Amino acid sequence: MTTVVPTSEEDPVLFVVRFTAEMSWADAGAEIAEPQVNRLCVEAQECMIEGRWLDLASLMLTSADLIFSKASENDLECIFTIICNLVKKPESLDQVHEMAELISTKIIQQPNDKPALRLKILFNLYNLLENPYSRFFVYLKSLNLAIHGKVTEHILPSVKKMDNFLKEWNLGVKDQRELFLAISNVLKENKGSTKDSFMFLRKYLETFSAEDASTINEAKEEAARAIIDFVRSPDMFKCDLLDMPAIAQLEKDAKSAPVYQLLKIFLTQRLDAYLDFEAANSALLMSYGLVHDDCISKMRLTSLVDLGLNESSQIPYSVIKEALRIDDTEVESWVVKAITAKLLDCKIDQMNQLVIVSRCTERVFGLHQWQELRTKLVTWRGNIAGVISTVQANKITEDSTQAMQGLAIR
Repeated sequence: MTTVVPTSEEDPVLFVVRFTAEMSWADAGAEIAEPQVNRLCVEAQECMIEGRWLDLASLMLTSADLIFSKASENDLECIFTIICNLVKKPESLDQVHEMAELISTKIIQQPNDKPALRLKILFNLYNLLENPYSRFFVYLKSLNLAIHGKVTEHILPSVKKMDNFLKEWNLGVKDQRELFLAISNVLKENKGSTKDSFMFLRKYLETFSAEDASTINEAKEEAARAIIDFVRSPDMFKCDLLDMPAIAQLEKDAKSAPVYQLLKIFLTQRLDAYLDFEAANSALLMSYGLVHDDCISKMRLTSLVDLGLNESSQIPYSVIKEALRIDDTEVESWVVKAITAKLLDCKIDQMNQLVIVSRCTERVFGLHQWQELRTKLVTWRGNIAGVISTVQANKITEDSTQAMQGLAIR
């Protein structure tokens, strides 16, 4: 097998041009191939002399693309390392960005042909660039390549550094949207990254405001997906989706209104509301791949939490049995499940058939919850002020008593 090993004084760029040209024209015969190889080498030399680095990159990429399926991975890595290094040549950042666009776009055109190698080449290109926006552009291409080439595992470690990347790239809203959605799609392909995928999908939806009338419509599909992802997740019980304009628009959309209604049920209502919804929309739930029994289990837990928030802090077993539609013998096991899921803190009084709740997790935390918190804080502040006043009054009384006792002794 031919291997790229420059042994002469020939410029590495020209060597790669000659090597890729010879391999591209190898099947045409020497009489046809030699003139074509020489033409490409002369053209490459002219580009180098005249400083036409973008044209040179385009010429080299065309030949390299033709041999991608023929050459070994070591040869291809060497070839593309030299091509990518061309971005160090121009002084203009705009021209550097054009070259980065050209190279990265060419590399991702056939994502299923040696995808891991293509991704490695893009990472190399990323590290050669100094312009933050050019780096972002190449990284975004890497995400798309990882998805379509099914090599998402290779890019997952970089997602953990996203906060640092965002500070460096300083992106506008439109670019943030594209980035967050691409990352969410990458993470969706990995079973262990479901929550992180939902987090970036939520970030994507947060970039839309009520004033984005011209663009918010494009988020409908992802808004519905976020709702379904939340409902399907067995360990996500609270979220702020209801407050997002991108989600709220679904309420008035004929196709998506039932999905919005489903979210409201899981965040603000109890099991009986879900059962009524399921009876009327069973086909819809099945079309989204939602399992009825799993939804019931999740709604039982959230219904139990709702009882703790809105009923007395002492909940009779009978109330739980009715709300969760379970047998007497199942009450304690569902309470234990809620405790395990960290949805509530409580004690089980088996003697009196009571669940004594000390803390519950809010499914949503909106204006109403902030008002309740404010009321509690004002009450606590008043109680503390009362305790301080009592302590101070007792201290004054004690000091006065001691003073009187001192006078009596004298």
